Amino acid sequence: MIHDFLLNLIKAYEVFVAFFSVSYILFYVVLSFLSYWAIINHLRYQKYLEEDVLLRSNHLLGVSVVAPAFNEGVNIVYNVRSLLSLTYPKFEIIIVNDGSSDDTLEKLIREFDLVKVDFYYQEKIITQPVRGHYKSTNPIYSKLLIVDKINGKSKADATNAGINSSQYPLFLCTDVDCILKRDTILKLAKPFMENETRVIATGAGIRISNSCEIKEGFLHKVHFPKDCYPRFQELEYVRSFLFGRMAWSQINGLLLVSGGLGMFDKEIVIKVGGYWHQSLGEDMELVTRMRKYMHEQKEKFLILYIPESLCWTEVPETKKVFLRQRIRWARGLVQTLFLHRKMFLNPKYGRTAFLVLPFFFLFEFLVPIIEALGIITLVSSIILGTINSYFLLLISVMVYLFYLTITIISILIDEFLYKSYANYKELIILIGFAIIEPFVYQPFTVYASLKGYWYFMTKKEQRWGTMVRKGFDLPNKKNLNL
Repeated sequence: MIHDFLLNLIKAYEVFVAFFSVSYILFYVVLSFLSYWAIINHLRYQKYLEEDVLLRSNHLLGVSVVAPAFNEGVNIVYNVRSLLSLTYPKFEIIIVNDGSSDDTLEKLIREFDLVKVDFYYQEKIITQPVRGHYKSTNPIYSKLLIVDKINGKSKADATNAGINSSQYPLFLCTDVDCILKRDTILKLAKPFMENETRVIATGAGIRISNSCEIKEGFLHKVHFPKDCYPRFQELEYVRSFLFGRMAWSQINGLLLVSGGLGMFDKEIVIKVGGYWHQSLGEDMELVTRMRKYMHEQKEKFLILYIPESLCWTEVPETKKVFLRQRIRWARGLVQTLFLHRKMFLNPKYGRTAFLVLPFFFLFEFLVPIIEALGIITLVSSIILGTINSYFLLLISVMVYLFYLTITIISILIDEFLYKSYANYKELIILIGFAIIEPFVYQPFTVYASLKGYWYFMTKKEQRWGTMVRKGFDLPNKKNLNL
């Protein structure tokens, strides 16, 4: 009786996997065409509003660049100089010292001639107390504002304090250790000014700075990552930022604008309450809340993605740090989906309810679970002697070849548009990593996802932890917020 039940269960699972795999492939085929169309449109219409004309316009929107800093004393001076070098006529740099226990604030004060000033601070978003604001006595650094606050134990709390202190209608959220292209502000702000429909957020490609040459906070020369984990993450970044997000941008379905590089309409962010400091995926949760608000207000809106690499950031190089990061991401995903579960299939929320959230539930949240159940089913089939070798081989090969095709196309499109790699050898190495990714790298991501889900269900406390970075210009390593 039990034997027959298990056989029926295995057969039912095989039918489900077959249907799910076909649906997965068909959906990504649609996304591939949308991504291609979006990239073509971007290349075709990027001169719709000439950038030099825009820079001379009286209607240029001001932008506040908000960058939290916690124990960044080693490189904080280089980081700030890099941000100050951005080219845009109307912007400010807001560095939020989030209760650093090292000499971050002291170095800033000394290097940039800072003094504490009287500042009209409106706490539109509640944060940990702000101890003071600092401005430079040197006119060269007039765009720089330092916010000193008590540590809030999250990037969200620090960013919210920066938003409260900002003076412009748009803000660019980034990390203080990120390296931005000099025209980043203009690229991200342009959609806000050239679209009739209200744009509430924009994002762009983020690349990996591991192994790149960075001198005094500036990207000197781009190099292909030398270590294995960064190379696998390079595949993920190219595939997700260039391929997936361009497709979602084309149908106005973006649910995630990276916390490392995202520009937002400050008015809308304040109205929805800013970043949620208890979230472990605060960037995704904020965008979901912004979409929800705009749907409820019955106001048309756009969230756009630019297929250009504008930011370089360091990623985990060790298994321990990588797993900690991915566990937090997975927990942030399920946390956001659970928190906004009432939006699912609710007509009030349009495509967010019927397309975007179901996609993230089916093809982001469920996939690690299905993969784990697949292993259990395979082992059970072997034990019971009922393994369907033909079915297993067919599904495996079909999914693998589709994944490999999508990945290689993403790599080639990226290389054709932006020439990201020094030579064909680097391209061949990256494609080689794509070939082995499902067997070598994917199991770790599945494990991290399942562990993140488990942490969420058991309500286990998870801190952001620290990430060991190599830093800039220095051979020794330092500890920074992950």
